[in-house]
Parts: sequence; C-alpha cells; structure tokens
Amino acid sequence: MSLLFFLFSLSLLSLSLSSHFGNTSYFIDCGGSTNTTDPFNTVWLSDRYFTGGAISAVSEPLHFRYPQEKNIRFFPLSSGKKNCYILPLPSGRYYFRTFTVYDNYNGKSHSPSFDASVEGTIVFSWRSPWPENLARDGAYSDLFAFVKDGEADVCFYSIATDSPVIGSLEVRQIDPLSYDSATIGDKFILVNYGRLSCGSSQWGPGFSNDTDDFGRTWQSDSEFRTPNTTKIIHSLSTGATITGTNQPPNFFPAKLYQTAVTGSGILEYELAVDAKLDYLLWFHFAEIDSRVKQKADRVFDVVVNEKNVKRVDVFEEAGSFAAYSWSYTVHNLSSTVLTVKFVPVVGAPIISGIENYALVPNDLSTAPEQGTCVILE
Repeated sequence: MSLLFFLFSLSLLSLSLSSHFGNTSYFIDCGGSTNTTDPFNTVWLSDRYFTGGAISAVSEPLHFRYPQEKNIRFFPLSSGKKNCYILPLPSGRYYFRTFTVYDNYNGKSHSPSFDASVEGTIVFSWRSPWPENLARDGAYSDLFAFVKDGEADVCFYSIATDSPVIGSLEVRQIDPLSYDSATIGDKFILVNYGRLSCGSSQWGPGFSNDTDDFGRTWQSDSEFRTPNTTKIIHSLSTGATITGTNQPPNFFPAKLYQTAVTGSGILEYELAVDAKLDYLLWFHFAEIDSRVKQKADRVFDVVVNEKNVKRVDVFEEAGSFAAYSWSYTVHNLSSTVLTVKFVPVVGAPIISGIENYALVPNDLSTAPEQGTCVILE
C-alpha cells in the first residue's frame, strides 16, 4: 500500500511579503466555526470557500497542539464524488500547504482512500489503510503551483464510498520567478518530496517561531541519512550573520545556512520518490567553519544516483559565512529511491540543506502513489 501525503490545504494567511510579487495569503481552519490564533500569532479563518461536505472534530482533540488541527471537513458520498475549495486569488505563483488527519473521527476505524487535485491536476493519492501514526497524528504537505484564472481550485475525489478529509489549508503568494520557473516554465506543479535542514531539528511556520517568507517548513535531515554515511558526523551551527540570504526570487531564510552537517567521509541521503517523474533538487551550502580560510581548503563532489553532477568549493563560490545554492534536475527516474552523495575531494563535505520537488505536469491524468510527509511529533 502506498500513500501520497501531499494534500494541499489552502489556508489564507495574513503575511506581509515583498510587494513586487504580492502579499495575498490565507489560512483556513477546515471545519472550524470561528477564527482562532495559534501560538505563533497566525490568525486562522473559520471554514469557507468549500463546495460541500460536513464538519467534525478529531476523536482525540487533546492529542493535537493547535486549534486548526482539531477540526476537519469531510466529504461524504451524499456531497458528490468531487468536492472543492475554490479560493479567489490574483494570478500568480503560490505556496500551498495542508494538514490532513483521520484520527478515527467517525468511529469506523477505516482511514479513507481518495485523490486530490490542484487546478485540475491530480497530485496526491491517499490509500487505506494509512500507517497508524499518520492516521492518528496527521501530516503536513506542500507544493508550489501557478494560478492563472483568478481562483484556485483544490478538489477531492472520493474512491468507492470513502469520504475525503482535510484539516487545514494555507496559501501564500510567492515570487513567480522562484525555483527557476524562467527555465522550467509554468506548466508544472512542484510537489515537495523532502525539504531538509541539515544539522537542525524541524523548524518553520507552524513548528517554531523561525520565519520563512514563503511559509516553508524544514525537516531535520537525520532520518534521511543512509547507513553508508560516514559514522563520524559533525553538526555545525553559528549565530553569525550569513550574507546572501532572503534574496529574490527564492527568499531562502538565513536560519537554513546557520547549521550544517559535515563528516570525515561520504555523506549520503536517500529520498523516497515515484518512478517516471522528473525531480528538481536544490542544494544549500554555507562555509560556517572559520578554519576554512581560502578556496581549495574544502572541495567535494555531489553525486546524484551515482552520477557526478558537480564539484563544489563553497568558499570559492561565495566566501566565508555566505549562502550558496544551486539546482539540478533528475529526469525520468526508474527507481523509487533517489540517492544523493557528498564525496570528499579535499577535506570533508559540508551541506546545509536539500530540497526535492517532483515536477508534476499540469493535467497529469494519473496521480503519484508514493510520497514523503512531514509527520507530527
């Protein structure tokens, strides 16, 4: 059984973003009857913009930390096989994030099977039975998509008699040139299959008071390292200013570059993917070890699925305590595992962050069947 935990809940957030790409944002508490404020001072709107369905509460509300996680909207068969949230939005590029949970709200002990789409493209599939921890704890998932017609359609399709469920929806307008759209174009939805912050715990909106202008949350990299990784791992951190952060069009946050992982040998990561799709990888580096004082002090190769794609000298590219990032696209994967290695040439490799996005073509008729999620602690 496989499960794609990338629903995209549209919650409208009031966030002040750079004026050159707009500041439209919403947070919607799906199933919520009143506006609420979470511990991070985000105001969640009561449920709205839906075409059908009914509301319920999770079976164990005290198990959940935030108000918007305690309610759900579900779509019984009486509401039809297809139900949507339709949000008015100016044309542009948006970050969508959802919280999805079952928690036996209906007492049937049967997590539902359903598909979900954004702007008509099926991107997520949930299949019963969900893993027990996800059914009870829920999962956050996110993606980037263009909206061109003045409204965003987030739709849910029931399978058999199962009722799709959604806990919260958020959407933030972001820079239309972000994530190399000038090259990739606007015909793809970027579905998050892993956004890792190396050497740190999970952080970002909804999980900590750390800010990210796009609303991205960052997972710890620790569970994605493979047994082939060197056994001598060092986590580095600094409170020093990192130059070159929060810059257009991607607005990568400073905190991402203030931690890193290094080691005495190969650093290797495994990321779960779906075969036959292309993936956009973003790599983030900063030389935050003051002992590295010049170029050629630290040099390493980046190897993706056993292909050497780039030799990196962070100091030469950006200098000391400065952000450096670049992207690479993996085409037509034949495996459900994507491997990334950092192989030493001179000194030890260093890495601050890795992002992995499935490039899902618009109007893709078949949904991916496996994915990665942010699991609640």
